[in-house]
Amino acid sequence: MSVYEKLKSLDITLTAPAAPVAAYVMHVQSGNQVFLSGHIAKKADGSPWVGQLGKNISTEEGKQAARSIAIAMLGTLQEACGGDLTRVKRIVKVMSLVNSTPDYTEQHLVTNGCSELLGEVFGDAGKHARSAFGVAQIPLGACVEIEMIAEIA
Repeated sequence: MSVYEKLKSLDITLTAPAAPVAAYVMHVQSGNQVFLSGHIAKKADGSPWVGQLGKNISTEEGKQAARSIAIAMLGTLQEACGGDLTRVKRIVKVMSLVNSTPDYTEQHLVTNGCSELLGEVFGDAGKHARSAFGVAQIPLGACVEIEMIAEIA
């Protein structure tokens, strides 16, 4: 099944990336690698998905937030690939920052929301190296921020 058939089967429609709100760009290509800037969790209305894991957001809700970021990153990656996700050879690395209390220890489970979707969409090429960190705060109070590196043809 192609990437686009898989997205359709998952009822996922990709959108153009949001414009950066500070001094950066959404993606940079170096050689055959594309580096995506951090994407924060946003709700369906486009507002930041605000909260802190271990305080007022559950692990399951955090996982859903991370999945929503993966969808947004796919839109950015599609733009970086000139509109063609079939150029993606491999998702190389994902780094996740989880806005969490000092005693919260399930950042890896939150990040699975992103990793699992990338695996569904790209199959073996979606399996990636990964880091998941707990942090004291994320811009705009978002609960999760994720960045990604992909290899393209």
